[in-house]
Amino acid sequence: MKKILIIGAGAMGAAFTFPCLDNNHKVTLSEPYDLKLIRKLSFKKKFHPVLKINLPKKLTIKKFSKEILNYKWDLIVVAVSSLGIDLVKKNLNNAKNKCPVLVLTKGLKYDKNSKKIITMSEQLSIGNKFTVSSLKGPCLANELARKIKSSTVIANKNIKVAQSIGKLISTSYYQVEFSKDIRGVEISSAIKNIYSMIIGSGEGLNTSSSIFRKSISEMIYLIKYLKGKEETIYGLAGIGDLYVSAMGGRNSKMGKYLGKGFTFKYAKKKFMPNDTIEGAELASEIAPFVFKKINLKKIPLMIDLLKSITKNKKLNIRW
Repeated sequence: MKKILIIGAGAMGAAFTFPCLDNNHKVTLSEPYDLKLIRKLSFKKKFHPVLKINLPKKLTIKKFSKEILNYKWDLIVVAVSSLGIDLVKKNLNNAKNKCPVLVLTKGLKYDKNSKKIITMSEQLSIGNKFTVSSLKGPCLANELARKIKSSTVIANKNIKVAQSIGKLISTSYYQVEFSKDIRGVEISSAIKNIYSMIIGSGEGLNTSSSIFRKSISEMIYLIKYLKGKEETIYGLAGIGDLYVSAMGGRNSKMGKYLGKGFTFKYAKKKFMPNDTIEGAELASEIAPFVFKKINLKKIPLMIDLLKSITKNKKLNIRW
């Protein structure tokens, strides 16, 4: 039995407790921001309002604090939004005990000082001694919580570290693959949120299919430009994750509204006021880098989406 701390009690963080507990680990789910959610989960049935399911009885629920990181954990799982990474990093730097860290958070950050795109694991790694791995892939939280068979990939330059984490969390319904291309895995899994919005904007299946094919070409160009490996695009974190998101995730749903001619701000307020649109957040974050550093002719779909989000204009996909 290992002791696992999960930071972030949203849909994915909560869903991740199921395979961990099914492997007979002692699991604590903590939440740094949403205190109302913590109170709801503290009730006897532990009903999660987003997953619409009762979390396991053996699960421990706690409010996140810097003190909680000083316990002797065997694995710390980061499942906050990309905006919460800085908070986790700050507290990790002050933690007394060191253990492996696994990042579920998807996203990229434009570092204005270095003028480079950095991944979530790189952001956490800077300045601390933790060994950081990344878990990405086509895994919907609602399906994982209901133990529907899923596959994912854990990435670390040291493949043995990734494999050791895989042994802790893999189950008959939650299969794990491994990769040394941690940067490529994170980049693929992040930019697919933007491309799933673009695919969702298609007028029909014929249009979306064509956009899907062109999206893969652009993703290959981008991952190579950003120092990831091309083959990663063809794996779970690339095409696998893109397929799931394009089939009905929040990004694809927003893309549908953009395709109907609504601006992003109007569609967000009118149709999805309580939803986090990861693709839109990522678009705003990386737009300054993309417009200045990348050959725009190579990624016309990406450029059309970035202009739509950052300038709040109607989406106009060029063919």
